[in-house]
Amino acid sequence: MKNLLIINFLIFSYSVIAQDGKPQDYLSSEFHEGRREALREKMPSNSVAVFFANPVRNRANDVDYVYHQDPDFYYLTGYKEPHAVLVIFSEEQKSNNGEDYDEMLYVQERNPQAEMWTGYRLGVEGAKKDLGFNTVYNGKEFLNNKIDFSEFESVLHKPFFNDYRDSRDPADLASLVMTFKNQVHINEIQNNSRGSLGVEVKQEEGPTKTVNIDTESLKTYMGELRQIKLPEEMKLLKKAVRISAMGQIEVMKAMHPGMSEAEVQGLHEYVYKKYGSEYEGYPSIVGAGNNGCVLHYIENNKTKLEQDLVLMDLGAEYHGYTADVTRTIPANGKYNTEQRAIYDLVYKAQEAGIAAAVVGNNSSDTHKAGQEIINQGLYELGIISSPDAQHMYFPHGTSHHIGLDVHDLNTRGSYQSNMVITVEPGIYIPEGSDCDEKWWGIAVRIEDDILITENGPVNLSAEAPRKAQEIEAMMRKPSVFDNLKLPELN
Repeated sequence: MKNLLIINFLIFSYSVIAQDGKPQDYLSSEFHEGRREALREKMPSNSVAVFFANPVRNRANDVDYVYHQDPDFYYLTGYKEPHAVLVIFSEEQKSNNGEDYDEMLYVQERNPQAEMWTGYRLGVEGAKKDLGFNTVYNGKEFLNNKIDFSEFESVLHKPFFNDYRDSRDPADLASLVMTFKNQVHINEIQNNSRGSLGVEVKQEEGPTKTVNIDTESLKTYMGELRQIKLPEEMKLLKKAVRISAMGQIEVMKAMHPGMSEAEVQGLHEYVYKKYGSEYEGYPSIVGAGNNGCVLHYIENNKTKLEQDLVLMDLGAEYHGYTADVTRTIPANGKYNTEQRAIYDLVYKAQEAGIAAAVVGNNSSDTHKAGQEIINQGLYELGIISSPDAQHMYFPHGTSHHIGLDVHDLNTRGSYQSNMVITVEPGIYIPEGSDCDEKWWGIAVRIEDDILITENGPVNLSAEAPRKAQEIEAMMRKPSVFDNLKLPELN
């Protein structure tokens, strides 16, 4: 049965690859166009929204981090390159030559010399052809755009944090942002301004006008849109989740006490790449023993797992959409008495949290359902003095949305159909805790990705075993990595 699942999954994977070897299952231009129209319907009348691409971030000297587009920008455009601007108008505008338009996209200009170093650019014609935009300009044309922002009732944009560098390119992000700031006279406003601001703009002739700047509403509008997943999105998100679950399965089979945390991380990420995942959705967390008590432990540098529990919180990103799946397994293949007691308690709490992931409930409900079980269980195990005792053994929330971000935008309201959330209770007992030493260094988190539906919760990552006995059974199976031997290095 397991082999059949893998074969079917591989068939599905290769069916979305074109003859030229490139995936063909990206979001369609029609999807992005529909999302822009949905945003336009939320915008106030006579308003304009301005979005900027993510900055290129420097890693060291002349080496940059792998570029990753701003999720909102990608959601609305499908454009994956830097140094770009999207302008969306609430109503149609008329150009000087009489043409109507309600949006404009400014993109990187084609440059054969630059493309030889950093890869193909879409340019104006590519953006029109591939992304479905009618009004596209080279980025440098934004530097002299004729938009009079004072003519609009509100100008919507996200806060600036100035995490970009000024480069030799005259149309880089720094120049695009500075042009916009100069046009609306907000240079004096703090970078992380919130709310609506009225900024006086002195015209060369005529009375003083006011630009009404709103740096808050776009977060609400985009949260309302992105928290409800459309069918086209769900195909990609489900694939990201299945890839992540497959990584957990293959690592369960490959795990042994002589492994290192980094080796475990590498096996997960190899599986991701094998199934076509471009990136990890967040830094991979592989914490053995006491390291698992650090919630966002990413050093992953313990050289031997030995008899520890290994907390593995990892998620594949597929075409922009990221999963978030956690399993905690014994390095030697079998939970000891204390490990099993904590594991079963977390599993019971997760079952209650998943059951509470229904339309009309919210994140407080999923958290409370699991927290009550954990508190009662810790008391019965003698780890805390009463079910009401204050403690730090479960220090985080139970649920968050996933999508284009691992902690995806949402409005923090009630669960609605076609939202996708995590349910991830955990117990962490670091060394030196105020309890019997036999519990020290035990950390357990179980996390699954749950689709909210009118008929109840659907566990998208259920393919990866969750019950302790199922995990132990999976760990007894042979692994494709069993015969992977590399030469020793002196």
